[in-house]
Amino acid sequence: MIQGRITAKSQTTIPRAVRAALGIGPGDSVSYEIRGKEVVMKRVATPPKDMFLANFSTFTEWSSEADTKAYADL
Repeated sequence: MIQGRITAKSQTTIPRAVRAALGIGPGDSVSYEIRGKEVVMKRVATPPKDMFLANFSTFTEWSSEADTKAYADL
């Protein structure tokens, strides 16, 4: 079992073994899920750099060649 401590400011350091297991580092985001008396920490997927494009990339009705070409000319 990996243990840590809570500081006077309610902060903690994520142990190296946990960071390695989750593949996280400085600047990454994590989420916490409370399950009764336990907490599950997960790595949050990094969003694409261009959130505008990422939101519309899932709309298949806008994936025709004409739409792609029109956007490329902008």
